[in-house]
Amino acid sequence: MTENQDPALRAIELSRTATGRYTARNAAGAEVEFGQGEDVLSPVELLLAAIAGCSAIDVDVATSRSAEPSEFRIEATGRKIVENGANRMEDLNLSFKLAFPDDEGGRKAAGMVERLVALSHDKYCTVSRTVELGTAVGHDVTVGIDGT
Repeated sequence: MTENQDPALRAIELSRTATGRYTARNAAGAEVEFGQGEDVLSPVELLLAAIAGCSAIDVDVATSRSAEPSEFRIEATGRKIVENGANRMEDLNLSFKLAFPDDEGGRKAAGMVERLVALSHDKYCTVSRTVELGTAVGHDVTVGIDGT
């Protein structure tokens, strides 16, 4: 990957590792494998994970200042539909299940959760806000033939 000169730009590089198998890598070298198959997440599942993960970070960072959660799970769901011959997702939903210790810090953290989830949805989660507001996805293509 090339060095990022634009502080607003986010980028990954995707490489094919086998038929239907890919690795996404960021500039720092972090990787995630995905694709088609029983032992990897699909691209749609990665989308759901990105939505859940974005809100998880927003909620976790703030609540963990007061208490370490004893349970922190988010289920992200959606329905894949075909509309006019084109695939898309609808009915996206996050279900949060959090628990904190029964002490002052735990009660403080628990009392913040609903507000933090709403703030993440309305303001801070770049992923879900982009999905909800919609944005164009452009593309360019370079194709070569070996040896020419």
